[in-house]
Amino acid sequence: MTFRQAAWDEPLIYELSEGRRGLTFNGMNRRFKEILGDVRVPEELRRSSEPQLPELSEVEVVRHFTRLSESSYGVDNGPVPLGSCTMKYNPKEALRVAFDESLQLLHPLIPDEYVQGLLEALYRLQEWLASITGMDICTLAPAAGAQGEFSGVAIIHRYHELKGQRQLKTEIIVPDSAHGTNPASAAMGGFKVVEIPTAEDGNMDYEAFRAALSERTAGLMLTNPSTLGLFEQHIFDIAKDVHSVDGLLYYDGANLNGILGRARPGDMGFDIAHLNIHKTFSSPHGGGGPGAGPVCVKDRPVKDGITLRDLLPGPIIVYDEGSKLYRVSWPGSNSAGLIRFGIGNVPQLLWAFVYIASLGPQGLREVGEVSVINTNYFIARLLRETKGYSVPYGPERPRKHEAVISAEPLLNETGISAEDVAKALLDRGFYAPTIYFPLIVKEALMVELTESETKENIDRYVDALKEIEEMARRDPDLLRRAPTNTSVGRVDTVKANHPRFVTPTYRVARLRQQGKQLILR
Repeated sequence: MTFRQAAWDEPLIYELSEGRRGLTFNGMNRRFKEILGDVRVPEELRRSSEPQLPELSEVEVVRHFTRLSESSYGVDNGPVPLGSCTMKYNPKEALRVAFDESLQLLHPLIPDEYVQGLLEALYRLQEWLASITGMDICTLAPAAGAQGEFSGVAIIHRYHELKGQRQLKTEIIVPDSAHGTNPASAAMGGFKVVEIPTAEDGNMDYEAFRAALSERTAGLMLTNPSTLGLFEQHIFDIAKDVHSVDGLLYYDGANLNGILGRARPGDMGFDIAHLNIHKTFSSPHGGGGPGAGPVCVKDRPVKDGITLRDLLPGPIIVYDEGSKLYRVSWPGSNSAGLIRFGIGNVPQLLWAFVYIASLGPQGLREVGEVSVINTNYFIARLLRETKGYSVPYGPERPRKHEAVISAEPLLNETGISAEDVAKALLDRGFYAPTIYFPLIVKEALMVELTESETKENIDRYVDALKEIEEMARRDPDLLRRAPTNTSVGRVDTVKANHPRFVTPTYRVARLRQQGKQLILR
């Protein structure tokens, strides 16, 4: 085994604080004045004391975070095949544009005429996303995929409310393979969730869906391709059925990467679609976030000249022919209500703008094609060369963006679980796939390699899974101790999820109890 991750015994940055200064705020204030002019902060908004920040020299700060980065793993180190998350490479040119210094100090309410370049970029992004999804208009406001989902539910709620049938429309249908946020969003929107099972062929059970459909149905939330990586073969019939009871069809855009440039939700009959900018369009997840979850709609009539466009829970960017200016158009009284303040998470949106502009239509199409080729090559090699893994639900069907592999055969033969496999992958220098999701697959390993990965990296991943299978038969106890080559070994999963063990606030409090003086001036 050649891989061994750096394992620095690195304390919290507050513990390193020694009263040194690598930054003075006087210099920052001068820079602010250069950009903003002589801005006076009202007395009631000023601090009464200095912020409690650790005090270190610049070199100490750089070394601290460099050591932390060496103890971590990200998409710049190697493949991150987290199924459903679409963890792809984040182009550095997009980073440069998205975090340009001139954008950092813009006020959310700055007059439109002062930021025409920014508004033009966001306007074009709106148009591109509408075209990519086959929708008519998008709002860029929602801050993440889950918020985009809730926005979609809010639109469904408002649609039926305006039509005077909200008391009747009490149910939203959700497949059992959906992302967990789908039923959560529906419930938060005040609807009863009706779950539909998955058929053996991997499609939503069409007969069960038909049986659940009624005048009470407000809408259906559907991911296509599904979490199993399969394209819903009954989609046109499903759309027709939902519309026959005046329901709305909502598209969860988490898996758009698998059909990018090849198929569009709007052409399938969807009325509402949310998109994950931090998935399909490459802006970072997590620490590189926050995310962005634009919501697009078909301009479908509601009543009395009102259309779904009027229900959007956020502003849209428009071009005013009279003034020849781009403007922020805020929603009116028919809107589902503001989901959040502002026009969206601008750095993430600009990242997507650069990504789409760089690739162009043909490039985006190739993104989808290569991601599908990578997934199916991975499945073919794994199933041909191993016996411990299987592909449930329509195993003969080609997958799109991701593959849900089951380690149940390996568990039954050797006692090695999907979790053990994931930990062993870490020991071999790989990021583990999503495990135990979706819940309908026992011992699930959900792998999404995206278009970022080379054939050589996919081969290495398959070889690692083969090696783990062989070791499970030869020395299973060794796998149960994995990982041993990472900066953090196997942890107690119950303790690891308890807030008192994971919050920095708790650690600082414990240090104080132990009599250690922290410099927090």
